[in-house]
Amino acid sequence: MPHSRIVHLRRGGTSLVLELLPDRHPVVRHWGEDLGELSEQALADVGIAQNMTTGTNQTWTTPAVPVLPLPHLGWSARPAVLLHRVDGSAFSVHPESVSHTLEAVAAPGGTADVVTSTASDPVHGIKLTTVLRLEPTGLLRLRAEATNTAGPDAAPVNIDELTPMLPVPSDATELLDMTGHHAFERQLVRTPFTPGTRLRESWEGRPGHDAVTWLAAGTPGFGWRRGRVHAVHLAWSGNTRALASHPVQGYRLLGAGELLQPGEVVLGSGQSYTSPWVVGAWGEGLDALAARSHAHVRSLPSYPSRPRPVLLNIWEAVYFNHDLDTLKALADEAAAIGIERFVVDDGWFGSRRDDTSGLGDWQVSQEVWPMGLEPLAEHVHALGMELGLWFEPEMINVDSDLARAHPDWILSDGAGGAVEHRNQRVLDLTAPGAWDYLLGAMSDLVERLDIAYIKWDHNSTVLAAGHMVPNAELGTRYGAPAVHEQTLALYRLMDTLHERFPGLEIESCCGGGGRIDLGIIEHTQRVWTSDCNDAHDRANINRGTMTLLPPELVGTHVGSGRDHTTLRSLDISFRAATALWGHMGVEWDLLSATDADKQGLAELIALHKQLRPLLHTGTVVHADVDEDDAVHIQGVVAPDGSDALFGLTSLGQALTWPGAPRPLPGLDPQRTYRVQLAAPVYEGHTYEAAWTRPEGVVLPGSYLTTTGLSLPVIHPDHMLLVRVTAV
Repeated sequence: MPHSRIVHLRRGGTSLVLELLPDRHPVVRHWGEDLGELSEQALADVGIAQNMTTGTNQTWTTPAVPVLPLPHLGWSARPAVLLHRVDGSAFSVHPESVSHTLEAVAAPGGTADVVTSTASDPVHGIKLTTVLRLEPTGLLRLRAEATNTAGPDAAPVNIDELTPMLPVPSDATELLDMTGHHAFERQLVRTPFTPGTRLRESWEGRPGHDAVTWLAAGTPGFGWRRGRVHAVHLAWSGNTRALASHPVQGYRLLGAGELLQPGEVVLGSGQSYTSPWVVGAWGEGLDALAARSHAHVRSLPSYPSRPRPVLLNIWEAVYFNHDLDTLKALADEAAAIGIERFVVDDGWFGSRRDDTSGLGDWQVSQEVWPMGLEPLAEHVHALGMELGLWFEPEMINVDSDLARAHPDWILSDGAGGAVEHRNQRVLDLTAPGAWDYLLGAMSDLVERLDIAYIKWDHNSTVLAAGHMVPNAELGTRYGAPAVHEQTLALYRLMDTLHERFPGLEIESCCGGGGRIDLGIIEHTQRVWTSDCNDAHDRANINRGTMTLLPPELVGTHVGSGRDHTTLRSLDISFRAATALWGHMGVEWDLLSATDADKQGLAELIALHKQLRPLLHTGTVVHADVDEDDAVHIQGVVAPDGSDALFGLTSLGQALTWPGAPRPLPGLDPQRTYRVQLAAPVYEGHTYEAAWTRPEGVVLPGSYLTTTGLSLPVIHPDHMLLVRVTAV
């Protein structure tokens, strides 16, 4: 083997051991448990411990699989890099030499270790660079860059794929990712990690309601608190690819990258393409993996610096039926129960009386608001609430003044494009003038109305979407696919708004949870989890989303008594208790609510505010229970273990009852805790368990985390909130 260098990076309880060879990008020899301080000899032994021979076949004298596996190294499975010059040459990158640099750099939350590796292929005129970052939280980030180093006379380079990969242990024989659909996002799915490739892609211009979110591999039966698990996530808000590769050589790798459409990225001489960050996390169980992601997100510059205001969004209260007196009355009710932010949804602009017209005309409707939105804004502010406003900047109705004035701003393949969803098309953010128009229109309203919050929606898929491009012979025609540049323009627009209005908060809404990823969260302060506010379905939707994002960035709303997506009717206590765990909000016509329901909602809002410092800084935990157990146990534990809140949620009938006691995860075994109900029990219900008495019980943490609590009967679609405080 060529001479190599072994480096050991340690951050946030994670060890990353890399072998740096002169003929390939970094080889991951260990990614996982902190190995502690290693002597020079021990580190060298880690580097060679995996070496092996393969008889007379010298292609693989060592399992030195780099983060960019390539065919010239003997890799016979899917390559990490697919590119070619448009004249058909340079289809297989073959670097002659690789240089590596290691540095410690300032990072959010501390210091990160960064390894940059640059490979040169002078024959094909290609340079490949990888950057590995071990963040202070122990989160690993990896990305790659391809550069066309040939002169201007050479044909341009078409980038087809750039998918960095990370190895996982051989006992990671089970995969977990997520799927779903509109109003039922982020459902966990398990499959065996068998030989071959599991490939998940999104072609709709966003991660989608069926987004992979995490592609995880772990020991069989890994759960929330048990079993070692490694996972990758792509921090990108456009088209995505994630794959689990188990080729004939026997290795197991997880990879992710941007899904590029044909001809979408073409590099002229000296130009580069940089892949999105592939985020890697590991831990004992999914809770540990999520904790690394949460800690990283909480350290980002985009992370909000003040408590998350409880909000009311008017969509399910009035839909398109805007009226000043009605909304002022709704604002009065909202303020009376403790709401802190009032959000005006779709229908305030142009001809927007339904979803068939007006989208793109971001001027206040004179028909509905003859005095403008100022009277409502003044009323909301006088009540002590902030004002929020809905936009869908990337979308446009063909029946709009904007479309009539600028038909060239609509993305299309030139042959009619894809079928419309919700009667809308996609606005080309890169068309000359379009981006500036949006920035100006939105900035004017934010400044004039003192808007604190934008609900940024994105209801349609981005399919058959091409830019208008000039052609000397044929004139201006639709040509280049648009998603890559559209996504970058989106980020730039959000960032510019934040620069102009530093206090402005933006929610990523995408017909619900269609655009939730670690790319968009660097530009926003909240995500809308799902258009389903049904607390029964939200239990699992929220759970899946919070494996990626901390609760305070996850929008969780109290809907009406009868949910408008599932038509299920649920008790106010269950609806409000379910919403309490995230960035709490209300989406309900309070003018039609009963006094009893408003009182119950006000009590849970007050409890949420009281618990907000715990809920929005603590560690999210889940108990491992049998799949057919009717009761799910989730919680948030203070960083120092002094305080915790647990939700005991029943989503169905138990096969046996009362059953064995259930443990409460994440508490400090060395402490003693008082356990008591955190909220009033449901009206008409009494509970026979001793700990449900007002004074509660005092128990050792070692008992609570192993034996646990005996549960009273919890009826389907009910939740008990349990406060656990150190004594």
